[in-house]
Amino acid sequence: MAAKPAEPVTIISLRKLSPEPPEPQQKEAKTFTVEDAVETIGFGRFHIALFLIMGSTGVAEAMEIMLIAVVSPVIRCEWQLENWQVAFVTTMVFFGYMVSSILFGLLADRYGRWKILFISFLWGAYFSLLTSFSPSYIWFVFLRTMVGCGVSGHAQGLIIKTEFLPTKYRGYMLPLSQVFWLAGSLLIIGLASVLVPTIGWRWLIRIASIPGIILIMAFKFIPESARFNVSTGNTQAALATLERIARTNRAVMPEGRLVEPILEKRGRFADLLDAKYLRTTLQIWVIWLGISFAYYGVILASAELLERDLVCGSKSESASEVVVSGGHSEESQSPCHCHLFAPSDYRTMIISTVGEIALNPLNILGINLLGRRLSLSITMGCTALFFLLLNICTSSAGLIGFLFMLRALVAANFNTIYIYTAEVYPTTMRALGMGTSGSLCRIGAMVAPFISQVLMSASFLGALCLFSSVCVVCAISAFTLPIETKGRALQPSAAQPACLLCLGFKGCIFQPTFGQALLIAPSLINCISKLYNSAYRMSS
Repeated sequence: MAAKPAEPVTIISLRKLSPEPPEPQQKEAKTFTVEDAVETIGFGRFHIALFLIMGSTGVAEAMEIMLIAVVSPVIRCEWQLENWQVAFVTTMVFFGYMVSSILFGLLADRYGRWKILFISFLWGAYFSLLTSFSPSYIWFVFLRTMVGCGVSGHAQGLIIKTEFLPTKYRGYMLPLSQVFWLAGSLLIIGLASVLVPTIGWRWLIRIASIPGIILIMAFKFIPESARFNVSTGNTQAALATLERIARTNRAVMPEGRLVEPILEKRGRFADLLDAKYLRTTLQIWVIWLGISFAYYGVILASAELLERDLVCGSKSESASEVVVSGGHSEESQSPCHCHLFAPSDYRTMIISTVGEIALNPLNILGINLLGRRLSLSITMGCTALFFLLLNICTSSAGLIGFLFMLRALVAANFNTIYIYTAEVYPTTMRALGMGTSGSLCRIGAMVAPFISQVLMSASFLGALCLFSSVCVVCAISAFTLPIETKGRALQPSAAQPACLLCLGFKGCIFQPTFGQALLIAPSLINCISKLYNSAYRMSS
């Protein structure tokens, strides 16, 4: 009997399903950076207060710098100074400025912008008051040098403004700061016209130090830079500052948690000369030096043109000048020139100084439409042209017109390079970048007095050609700058350089500098050649 084939059996297994829903995936916490917060909060009442207080540092700085131009004729007469001695005063002021700019820049990147700004104002106000009690020419030079050291720290006010302003407002608000420099220049010239003939230059210096003392008390309303705090790991202080700004502006903070990498390497001079910024740094230094040389050259040349009547080649003879000393008038056979400013001379200085604001609207338009580099190259080229036009024999009105345009152009140059320098460097080296640029700037300012007050007396055309040539070099350097900062966000740190040599499969293990790359290039080529030959033999 045949056996029945076995039928397949289907086995069904039942599994108890859990009624609980699956665990939800955790969402990543939202984060934001200081740049995000600054852009989200936007422009408001805090920035207006910041603009007024930090901008007013320009009033104090202008009064201290312009003071030398209006006091020079007086101290020349009082201490019977020669041309080089008068020029030496200005040179030493800027020498102090140059030395301290680098030091303050290093300290500001390490310990904070606000602290350095506060210390520099205390320093400047103290030594400015002491200058008014100078018993001799040597003491006057020394104390004004100390004032120059203090004034060099005022640039931290611009950095604080830059780091708090949203990107789209920097190109508009920073050039407007020129209004404060103009106000300080006009104020010191106006005070000099009233005080010097009546109560003397010493009281002029004492009164000129008052704005700086008032500003010291106003600094408590301005916080430390949030970008600086977050770069040092002090996130809580940065967050508190940003929340305060948001409340003042009646704005909202971004959602999430404030995060930013802690940057240990801050304020290193070597970073300025790194391959990424080497060319930019060198060209910026050339531009700063040239702009300062032209700016203070115009200011001091204006005073010399008025004091000595050098236009059209007419030089007044110093032998017949009357020197007022001890209340008696006597003829001086001294080779030094002694001639005090007349009221008409002060009016000419005021009119030419007003020129510093004349091109501000066009300067703002050019910066925001053409970009920082092209705008600066155009204004530097025009500056070179107007220096040569000063040699034209013209009337007093024509001279005032040329000086007016020169002051407008050199002020526009300063506006643009200040903005560019503050924007091009990252937070870790921004203050140092400004400080070193300011130091190079003062080298130009140190040389300018000897061209405007010494060489100009010997060769008027030679001095003008020198000023013009320097401006042409700066125009070319500005046009060829490698980085355009228009519309670019402020960088928190220097971006890592591209890998020049990658060996193995785990990523780049060696990132040489440019100089090291040149040294290893032959070895690298030899290594690649051997690898190619090995691969060729294996394939064949």
